[in-house]
Amino acid sequence: MTDPGPRPDGGSGGVRRRIIVAITGATGAIYGVRLLERLGAIPGVETHLVLSDAASLTLHQEVGLQRRDVEARAHVVHRNREIGASIASGSFQTDGMVIAPCSMKTLAAVAHGLSDNLIARAADVVLKERRRLILMVRETPFNLAHLRNMTAVTEMGGIVFPPLPSFYNRPATIDEMVDHTVARVMDLLGVANDLAPRWGGMAGAVAKDDAG
Repeated sequence: MTDPGPRPDGGSGGVRRRIIVAITGATGAIYGVRLLERLGAIPGVETHLVLSDAASLTLHQEVGLQRRDVEARAHVVHRNREIGASIASGSFQTDGMVIAPCSMKTLAAVAHGLSDNLIARAADVVLKERRRLILMVRETPFNLAHLRNMTAVTEMGGIVFPPLPSFYNRPATIDEMVDHTVARVMDLLGVANDLAPRWGGMAGAVAKDDAG
């Protein structure tokens, strides 16, 4: 797909925000799909999508979607082998990147600067340009290589964000759990949203003296 040139107007007189969403083959494809859907519904946000080959398999297995179904949810689609794509250069302005989910292979590539495909290269660009990079890493348990790679990415300025569900808001459905996680990611991107209730303190909590 042809990339837009200059940053277009978002319809409100401002500059449209560009967010890169990458989906790899790790379990948790729903997070990438839901993020695309939620960002796509916000005026002034332009999404750039990259799918790995393994992601196509996981999307079909976990959410019953074909590659073309997911690509239709993005404004701009790039092939993972397209190293010459716009998002491979720091001169192409973006506002951040989310890898959702992020496989351990992709985590390792980012941690070691191996720009051998567009996902890894785009992440490398986001880091070098000091933009927001969020890796929704999906694996358990972690081995030492995983932990060291997450440490390396954190030291570079990236955010390691395992998609761990919360239960304090008493989710009733999987959709509510996914939306709560996606809302936190959107918060980190600075994108206003009301996908999930905000914590306002424990209901019925009574302050007590620890000694009493």
